Amino acid sequence: MSNDQEHESKASRNEQPNIVVILSDDHGAWAMGCAGNHEIRTPNLDRLADQGMRFSSFFCTSPVCSPARASLMTGRIPSQHGVHDWIRDGNVGDSAIQYLQGQTAYTDVLAGAGYVCGLSGKWHLGDSVTPQKGFTHWYAHQSGGSNYYNAPMIRDGELVNEPGYLTDVITDDALSFLDRQDGSKPFYLSVHYTAPHSPWIDNHPQEIVDSYDSCKFETCPQEPKHPWSIKTAPWSDDQRENLKGYFAAVTAMDTNIGRIVDKLDSMDIRKDTLLIYMGDNGFNCGHHGIWGKGNGTFPQNMYDTSVKVPAIFSQPGIIPQGQVCDNLVSGYDFLPTLLAYVGCDQPNTTRLPGSSFHSLLLGESAPMREQVVIYDEYGPVRMIRTTDWKYVHRYPYGPHELYNLNEDPDEKHNLIDLPGTQEQCIALRGELEAWFARYVDPMIDGAREGVTGFGQIGLAGVRGQGKKAYFE
Repeated sequence: MSNDQEHESKASRNEQPNIVVILSDDHGAWAMGCAGNHEIRTPNLDRLADQGMRFSSFFCTSPVCSPARASLMTGRIPSQHGVHDWIRDGNVGDSAIQYLQGQTAYTDVLAGAGYVCGLSGKWHLGDSVTPQKGFTHWYAHQSGGSNYYNAPMIRDGELVNEPGYLTDVITDDALSFLDRQDGSKPFYLSVHYTAPHSPWIDNHPQEIVDSYDSCKFETCPQEPKHPWSIKTAPWSDDQRENLKGYFAAVTAMDTNIGRIVDKLDSMDIRKDTLLIYMGDNGFNCGHHGIWGKGNGTFPQNMYDTSVKVPAIFSQPGIIPQGQVCDNLVSGYDFLPTLLAYVGCDQPNTTRLPGSSFHSLLLGESAPMREQVVIYDEYGPVRMIRTTDWKYVHRYPYGPHELYNLNEDPDEKHNLIDLPGTQEQCIALRGELEAWFARYVDPMIDGAREGVTGFGQIGLAGVRGQGKKAYFE
């Protein structure tokens, strides 16, 4: 039997594929060549998009890293899993907290189904020293972000500082994990880069930074500073150097993604492997006058540039190649989709808000729904978004926002105070509140949490037993 016939027979028998999920940190959906950006160099992501399906409207569940990542892992929204902000405390040491303790992650399910699960890179969901959620290989960042050289990592349970460039080092570890797989069991590998998160200046290979010297950065126009922009945004710094660093971080990461794809090819398992690339949340590099994501402003924002993420799914012979899917999908749909793809049952079916888009990955039509709606939350800030409208509600007092996305796709004109839009506001707010009432755990309801955008330092709500949960 030829190699191609062997791959085809495996696919027809629907054997469980290997899985590699590459997750980046603060990568805006706009920052890829395959997404139409003519300035940034991402040849390997473009290649991956050519070999699979790119989603143009994939939304995170919360526009900041830890809550969004927790939702990907558990299929729950932040007001169900209790991670409402990026984890500032509880990562290492005597105060370590396992923020997802007692909650089932999709890696738990995969491990139970016989997968060998490995993590290379960022965890940032608490107690970074301890392997969790079915992972047996665990090479993790001690917190969630750092300088790219001399980065604080955890190797074999020991706290270490890695002298090399972190994006390279994470990839090296991932490739070593792949080298140890003998084909006796399917494997799952999380490659979690800290790129392209700040810092951007003096932190990336200089030859890549210098290659953007002549870039005009037309794709990142520096709009007037947003009135809610936080003080820590790099407005007083050299914005051009920051842009060069951000683009360089993406390109360096793209080079390493190429190393992973090439490795799967050289092992002759590319067709047996579901390869996924995603971002944890969106990012603004001057868009809307913001440097940052949802917490680039206070109160937090829900602009599409903050909540849309890059998402590419590829398995040659199974997923149609070179397709762009415009369907609205969310991070809370990821767990049911991945488990359906590999034939595993979904945990806690009645309590999870997402639905599988597995049929889309197979090139089939999605089940028809009356209206496709995306929901998002960041503490007391909540969003409902359809193909035509976006409504943002801030508990308890506002300000609120309403955008007609057909006429104003860049969200420049807030219609909330126009008399003719009140009926639309009432309808969307009613739908938003009904949806969250269905899924929220009232013990950790984000609408009642004092989330600042400056980090979570303890368990939320009743779980925290009255202790301070958020940094001020």
